Amino acid sequence: MKSWGAWLGIELSVVSPTEKIVSVVGGFVSIVFLVLISGWSLGPGNATALVASMGASAVLLFAVPHGQLSQPWPVLAGHAFSALIGVACAKWIARPELAAACAVGLAIGVMHQFKCIHPPGGATALTAVMGGKAIHDLGFGFALFPVLTNGLVMVGIAVAFNWLFGWRRYPSALGRPASEALPEPLAGEPSHEQVVAALRSLDSFVDISEDDLLRLCRELTRNGIYDVRAQVASRTTRTWKSWLAGLLASGPPSP
Repeated sequence: MKSWGAWLGIELSVVSPTEKIVSVVGGFVSIVFLVLISGWSLGPGNATALVASMGASAVLLFAVPHGQLSQPWPVLAGHAFSALIGVACAKWIARPELAAACAVGLAIGVMHQFKCIHPPGGATALTAVMGGKAIHDLGFGFALFPVLTNGLVMVGIAVAFNWLFGWRRYPSALGRPASEALPEPLAGEPSHEQVVAALRSLDSFVDISEDDLLRLCRELTRNGIYDVRAQVASRTTRTWKSWLAGLLASGPPSP
Protein backbone atom coordinates (compact mmCIF):
# COMPACT_ATOMS: atom_id res chain seq x y z
CA MET A 1 0.00 0.00 0.00
CA LYS A 2 1.25 3.45 -0.92
CA SER A 3 2.37 5.80 1.84
CA TRP A 4 0.63 9.10 2.52
CA GLY A 5 3.65 10.89 1.03
CA ALA A 6 3.14 9.11 -2.28
CA TRP A 7 -0.55 10.01 -2.31
CA LEU A 8 0.26 13.66 -1.64
CA GLY A 9 2.89 13.68 -4.37
CA ILE A 10 5.90 14.33 -2.15
CA GLU A 11 8.86 13.45 -4.34
CA LEU A 12 12.58 12.96 -3.77
CA SER A 13 14.46 16.28 -3.65
CA VAL A 14 18.24 16.41 -3.69
CA VAL A 15 18.48 20.20 -4.07
CA SER A 16 21.25 21.75 -1.96
CA PRO A 17 20.67 24.64 0.48
CA THR A 18 22.73 26.88 -1.82
CA GLU A 19 20.43 26.17 -4.76
CA LYS A 20 17.38 26.92 -2.61
CA ILE A 21 18.84 30.27 -1.53
CA VAL A 22 19.66 31.17 -5.14
CA SER A 23 16.03 30.41 -6.10
CA VAL A 24 14.74 32.66 -3.33
CA VAL A 25 17.00 35.55 -4.34
CA GLY A 26 16.12 35.10 -8.02
CA GLY A 27 12.39 35.28 -7.35
CA PHE A 28 12.86 38.36 -5.16
CA VAL A 29 15.01 40.20 -7.71
CA SER A 30 12.70 39.42 -10.64
CA ILE A 31 9.56 40.72 -8.94
CA VAL A 32 11.32 43.86 -7.68
CA PHE A 33 12.45 44.68 -11.22
CA LEU A 34 9.02 43.84 -12.62
CA VAL A 35 7.28 46.17 -10.16
CA LEU A 36 9.77 48.99 -10.80
CA ILE A 37 9.57 48.72 -14.58
CA SER A 38 5.78 48.46 -14.59
CA GLY A 39 5.45 51.40 -12.20
CA TRP A 40 7.83 53.51 -14.30
CA SER A 41 5.86 52.68 -17.46
CA LEU A 42 2.31 53.25 -16.23
CA GLY A 43 2.77 55.20 -13.02
CA PRO A 44 2.64 54.04 -9.40
CA GLY A 45 -0.48 52.31 -8.18
CA ASN A 46 -1.67 51.10 -11.60
CA ALA A 47 -3.10 47.67 -10.86
CA THR A 48 -2.97 46.53 -14.46
CA ALA A 49 0.80 46.96 -14.73
CA LEU A 50 1.72 43.80 -12.89
CA VAL A 51 0.03 40.55 -13.82
CA ALA A 52 -0.17 38.41 -10.70
CA SER A 53 0.46 35.24 -12.67
CA MET A 54 4.05 36.43 -13.16
CA GLY A 55 4.64 35.48 -9.52
CA ALA A 56 3.94 31.88 -10.48
CA SER A 57 6.26 32.22 -13.46
CA ALA A 58 9.00 33.44 -11.12
CA VAL A 59 8.72 30.17 -9.17
CA LEU A 60 9.35 28.16 -12.34
CA LEU A 61 12.08 30.35 -13.81
CA PHE A 62 14.15 30.53 -10.64
CA ALA A 63 13.29 27.34 -8.77
CA VAL A 64 13.11 25.05 -11.82
CA PRO A 65 15.18 26.87 -14.48
CA HIS A 66 16.04 23.69 -16.39
CA GLY A 67 12.45 22.44 -16.60
CA GLN A 68 10.63 22.33 -19.92
CA LEU A 69 7.75 24.41 -18.50
CA SER A 70 10.21 27.19 -17.62
CA GLN A 71 11.80 27.76 -21.03
CA PRO A 72 11.29 31.05 -22.94
CA TRP A 73 8.80 29.75 -25.51
CA PRO A 74 6.39 28.32 -22.91
CA VAL A 75 6.71 31.46 -20.77
CA LEU A 76 6.13 33.99 -23.55
CA ALA A 77 3.72 32.09 -25.78
CA GLY A 78 1.87 30.48 -22.87
CA HIS A 79 1.10 33.86 -21.32
CA ALA A 80 0.36 35.63 -24.63
CA PHE A 81 -1.99 32.97 -26.02
CA SER A 82 -3.75 32.69 -22.69
CA ALA A 83 -4.24 36.46 -22.48
CA LEU A 84 -5.73 36.61 -26.00
CA ILE A 85 -8.09 33.73 -25.23
CA GLY A 86 -9.11 35.32 -21.92
CA VAL A 87 -9.87 38.67 -23.56
CA ALA A 88 -11.90 36.98 -26.31
CA CYS A 89 -13.94 34.99 -23.79
CA ALA A 90 -14.56 38.12 -21.70
CA LYS A 91 -15.80 39.98 -24.77
CA TRP A 92 -17.92 37.31 -26.39
CA ILE A 93 -19.31 35.26 -23.49
CA ALA A 94 -21.81 37.19 -21.39
CA ARG A 95 -21.78 35.09 -18.22
CA PRO A 96 -18.50 35.73 -16.32
CA GLU A 97 -18.34 32.31 -14.69
CA LEU A 98 -18.76 30.56 -18.07
CA ALA A 99 -16.28 32.94 -19.70
CA ALA A 100 -13.70 32.20 -16.99
CA ALA A 101 -14.11 28.44 -17.34
CA CYS A 102 -13.86 28.60 -21.13
CA ALA A 103 -10.81 30.86 -20.95
CA VAL A 104 -8.83 28.49 -18.74
CA GLY A 105 -9.93 25.34 -20.59
CA LEU A 106 -9.19 26.76 -24.03
CA ALA A 107 -5.86 28.16 -22.83
CA ILE A 108 -4.80 24.68 -21.74
CA GLY A 109 -5.79 23.25 -25.12
CA VAL A 110 -3.95 25.93 -27.10
CA MET A 111 -0.82 25.62 -24.95
CA HIS A 112 -0.85 21.87 -25.52
CA GLN A 113 -1.26 22.32 -29.27
CA PHE A 114 1.51 24.90 -29.64
CA LYS A 115 3.93 23.15 -27.25
CA CYS A 116 4.01 26.04 -24.82
CA ILE A 117 2.48 24.65 -21.63
CA HIS A 118 3.14 27.12 -18.83
CA PRO A 119 0.83 26.68 -15.82
CA PRO A 120 0.73 30.41 -14.89
CA GLY A 121 -0.85 30.98 -18.29
CA GLY A 122 -4.08 29.65 -16.85
CA ALA A 123 -4.01 32.43 -14.26
CA THR A 124 -3.38 34.98 -17.01
CA ALA A 125 -6.45 33.78 -18.91
CA LEU A 126 -8.49 33.98 -15.72
CA THR A 127 -7.19 37.49 -14.97
CA ALA A 128 -8.29 38.67 -18.42
CA VAL A 129 -11.86 37.65 -17.58
CA MET A 130 -12.10 38.43 -13.86
CA GLY A 131 -9.63 41.31 -13.57
CA GLY A 132 -12.20 44.08 -13.66
CA LYS A 133 -12.84 47.16 -15.78
CA ALA A 134 -9.24 48.40 -15.86
CA ILE A 135 -8.12 45.21 -17.58
CA HIS A 136 -11.23 44.92 -19.77
CA ASP A 137 -10.62 48.44 -21.07
CA LEU A 138 -7.25 47.35 -22.44
CA GLY A 139 -8.95 44.91 -24.80
CA PHE A 140 -6.63 42.67 -26.79
CA GLY A 141 -3.83 45.09 -25.99
CA PHE A 142 -3.73 43.39 -22.58
CA ALA A 143 -1.84 40.54 -24.26
CA LEU A 144 0.90 42.92 -25.44
CA PHE A 145 1.11 45.11 -22.36
CA PRO A 146 1.39 44.22 -19.59
CA VAL A 147 1.37 40.45 -20.26
CA LEU A 148 3.96 39.96 -23.01
CA THR A 149 6.05 42.86 -21.74
CA ASN A 150 6.10 41.38 -18.24
CA GLY A 151 7.05 38.01 -19.73
CA LEU A 152 9.95 39.48 -21.68
CA VAL A 153 11.24 41.22 -18.56
CA MET A 154 10.99 37.98 -16.57
CA VAL A 155 12.83 35.97 -19.21
CA GLY A 156 15.53 38.65 -19.54
CA ILE A 157 16.11 38.72 -15.79
CA ALA A 158 16.17 34.90 -15.67
CA VAL A 159 18.84 34.75 -18.41
CA ALA A 160 21.03 37.35 -16.68
CA PHE A 161 20.55 36.04 -13.13
CA ASN A 162 21.04 32.35 -13.86
CA TRP A 163 24.15 33.13 -15.93
CA LEU A 164 25.87 34.21 -12.70
CA PHE A 165 25.84 30.64 -11.39
CA GLY A 166 27.92 28.07 -13.23
CA TRP A 167 25.70 25.09 -12.48
CA ARG A 168 22.60 26.85 -13.81
CA ARG A 169 21.72 27.48 -17.44
CA TYR A 170 18.77 29.39 -18.82
CA PRO A 171 17.51 28.76 -21.40
CA SER A 172 18.50 25.15 -20.91
CA ALA A 173 20.33 25.01 -24.27
CA LEU A 174 22.32 28.20 -23.67
CA GLY A 175 26.06 28.08 -23.09
CA ARG A 176 26.45 24.35 -22.49
CA PRO A 177 30.20 23.63 -22.53
CA ALA A 178 31.46 21.34 -25.28
CA SER A 179 32.57 18.90 -22.58
CA GLU A 180 28.93 18.54 -21.58
CA ALA A 181 27.67 17.90 -25.10
CA LEU A 182 25.36 14.92 -25.32
CA PRO A 183 27.53 11.92 -26.26
CA GLU A 184 26.65 9.54 -29.04
CA PRO A 185 24.69 6.56 -27.73
CA LEU A 186 26.54 3.32 -27.18
CA ALA A 187 25.07 -0.03 -28.06
CA GLY A 188 22.05 -0.69 -25.88
CA GLU A 189 21.58 2.93 -24.79
CA PRO A 190 18.31 4.72 -25.63
CA SER A 191 18.09 6.59 -28.94
CA HIS A 192 15.94 9.60 -29.80
CA GLU A 193 13.28 7.35 -31.33
CA GLN A 194 13.18 5.12 -28.25
CA VAL A 195 12.82 8.12 -25.93
CA VAL A 196 9.94 9.48 -28.03
CA ALA A 197 8.25 6.08 -28.03
CA ALA A 198 8.65 5.75 -24.25
CA LEU A 199 7.22 9.22 -23.63
CA ARG A 200 4.33 8.55 -26.01
CA SER A 201 3.52 5.35 -24.13
CA LEU A 202 3.01 7.43 -20.96
CA ASP A 203 0.50 9.65 -22.81
CA SER A 204 1.15 12.45 -20.34
CA PHE A 205 3.28 15.60 -20.25
CA VAL A 206 6.68 15.08 -18.59
CA ASP A 207 8.52 18.20 -17.42
CA ILE A 208 12.02 17.26 -18.60
CA SER A 209 13.78 17.99 -21.87
CA GLU A 210 14.79 15.13 -24.16
CA ASP A 211 18.47 16.04 -23.81
CA ASP A 212 18.31 15.93 -20.02
CA LEU A 213 16.41 12.64 -20.09
CA LEU A 214 18.95 11.04 -22.44
CA ARG A 215 21.83 12.47 -20.42
CA LEU A 216 20.41 11.01 -17.21
CA CYS A 217 19.93 7.56 -18.74
CA ARG A 218 23.43 7.52 -20.24
CA GLU A 219 25.13 8.83 -17.11
CA LEU A 220 23.49 6.11 -15.03
CA THR A 221 24.55 3.42 -17.49
CA ARG A 222 28.10 4.61 -18.18
CA ASN A 223 28.92 5.23 -14.53
CA GLY A 224 27.88 1.71 -13.66
CA ILE A 225 25.18 2.97 -11.29
CA TYR A 226 22.46 1.14 -13.09
CA ASP A 227 23.29 -1.24 -15.93
CA VAL A 228 20.17 -3.07 -16.97
CA ARG A 229 22.03 -5.48 -19.23
CA ALA A 230 24.43 -6.47 -16.46
CA GLN A 231 21.58 -7.05 -14.02
CA VAL A 232 19.62 -9.14 -16.50
CA ALA A 233 22.71 -11.19 -17.32
CA SER A 234 23.42 -11.69 -13.63
CA ARG A 235 19.88 -12.85 -12.92
CA THR A 236 19.97 -15.18 -15.93
CA THR A 237 23.29 -16.68 -14.79
CA ARG A 238 21.95 -17.26 -11.29
CA THR A 239 18.86 -18.96 -12.73
CA TRP A 240 20.91 -21.37 -14.86
CA LYS A 241 23.28 -22.11 -11.97
CA SER A 242 20.36 -22.90 -9.68
CA TRP A 243 18.81 -25.19 -12.30
CA LEU A 244 22.06 -27.05 -12.87
CA ALA A 245 22.70 -27.40 -9.13
CA GLY A 246 19.24 -28.87 -8.64
CA LEU A 247 19.67 -31.26 -11.54
CA LEU A 248 23.04 -32.54 -10.26
CA ALA A 249 21.75 -32.93 -6.72
CA SER A 250 18.83 -35.09 -7.84
CA GLY A 251 21.14 -37.59 -9.57
CA PRO A 252 20.43 -39.52 -12.77
CA PRO A 253 16.85 -40.52 -13.52
CA SER A 254 15.74 -44.02 -12.54
CA PRO A 255 15.55 -46.60 -15.34
